[in-house]
Amino acid sequence: MTKKALEGIKVFGITYAGTANMTMRSLGMHGATVVRVESLSRPCNLRVAGPFKDNKPGINRSAYYAGVNNDRYSLALNLKHPKAGLVLKKLVHWADIFIENFTPGAMERVGMGYKAVKEINPQIIMLSISQQGQTGPHRLIAGYGPLLQGLTGHDHLTGWPDRGPALIGQSYPDFIAPPYATAAIIAGLDYRERTGKGQYIDLSNYECAIHWLAPAILDYVANGRIQHRRGNQVDNAAPHNVYRCRGEDAWCAITVFTESEWIAFCQVIGNPAWTKEPKFITLTDRKKNETELDAHIEEWTKERTPEEVMTLMQRAGVSAGKIQNCQEVVEDPQIKHREYFRTLDHAEMGPFPYSAPSYKLSKTPAELKMPFPSLGEHTEYVCREILGVPEEEFVDLLIDKVFE
Repeated sequence: MTKKALEGIKVFGITYAGTANMTMRSLGMHGATVVRVESLSRPCNLRVAGPFKDNKPGINRSAYYAGVNNDRYSLALNLKHPKAGLVLKKLVHWADIFIENFTPGAMERVGMGYKAVKEINPQIIMLSISQQGQTGPHRLIAGYGPLLQGLTGHDHLTGWPDRGPALIGQSYPDFIAPPYATAAIIAGLDYRERTGKGQYIDLSNYECAIHWLAPAILDYVANGRIQHRRGNQVDNAAPHNVYRCRGEDAWCAITVFTESEWIAFCQVIGNPAWTKEPKFITLTDRKKNETELDAHIEEWTKERTPEEVMTLMQRAGVSAGKIQNCQEVVEDPQIKHREYFRTLDHAEMGPFPYSAPSYKLSKTPAELKMPFPSLGEHTEYVCREILGVPEEEFVDLLIDKVFE
C-alpha cells in the first residue's frame, strides 16, 4: 500500500466554522491522524446550518458540515469542566500539530495558549487562524466570511456600476485561508525536521484574502486609481460577458482579447454586416460601444444552446464556456473521469459525495476514507486507543461529565 504524504503526523484541533476545519481536512486526506474537539453545549455553527439531508434538520445531518469535516475523529469535551485540561494535555503530548481558529485570547483563557502548549510539548506546531491576526488594534474583532468580504474590498468590486456592492455567495473568503494554512504547516514540519523545534503560526484570514485582490491594489499603489464595480467588463477584452442562449436559464461566457480572436469570433458568427462597422473594428472602438456589441452577440447566442456556442467558439480558438448549475457540475464527464467527487457512507446521512483535492500527487495520492463524524462519535476511541487513557480513568471522566 502506498504511504500517504502525511502518514504518521498527528493533529488535533479546537475549531469552529470553516477555515480551520478545511485545513484539517487537507491534512487528513493525505494521511494525518486528525482529532477534532467539539462541544454538544456549543456545537459548531455548520452542524446546525442547512442544507440538511432529506430536508430533515439534525446535528448530524448538515451537508455543509459534512463537506468540510471528513477524515477525522470527533471527541466531545466540555471545555468549561475543571478536568477538561487533563484530556487536553494528553492531546498536546500526543500531537505534532494543534490548530485553533477562535478570537485571540480564547485559547489562553482555557489554558491552551502557545506558551502553555509548548511547555508540555516543545516540538508542537500550533496554528491560530483568526479574522485579522493575533496582533494589532483590530485583533479582537470576531466574524465570518461576509465581514471579510467587505473589509478586503471584494464587495466593492463585485456587482454592477449602477448598483451597490454585492455580497459573494457562501462564506467567501473562508475558502482562501486553508491552502495558505496548509502550506504554513508543511513549512513548520520541515523546520522541525531540520531543527527539532516547533513553532507558532499566526495566520490572518484578512491578509490571505487581500492577496487575491493584488491587481486592484497594484493599480492603486502604482497609478493612484481606485477600481470600481464593472459587472463583467475588463479593460483589455471585448466582448467579455455572459450571453443568454436557447433554453431555460441558459448562458455562455465568451471572451475576446486579441485581434486574431476577434477575427475568429466574427467568422464563427458568420461575419454579419455589423462586425464591419467602424465602431467595432478595434478593441478601443468595441470598448466604447460595448453595450451595443453585447446586444448584437446575444441576438446570435440566443438561437443556440450553450453547448453549441461553446463548442463553435472553442474550435475557432475563442475562449468560451457554458454556465453550469450544480447538477451539471456533478454530472460533468470530465469531473467524473477525474473522480473529483468521492462517496462515503455515513451512519445517519447515508451515502454523501465529498470533493477530493483538485490536484493529484503521483506518488502519494490523497485518499478519502472516513465520512464526517457524528458529534462525539469517537470520544472513547480517541481517549482509550489513541491517547492511551486507562479504562478506569476514562470511566471516571465520563461519570464526571467531562465528555459531552
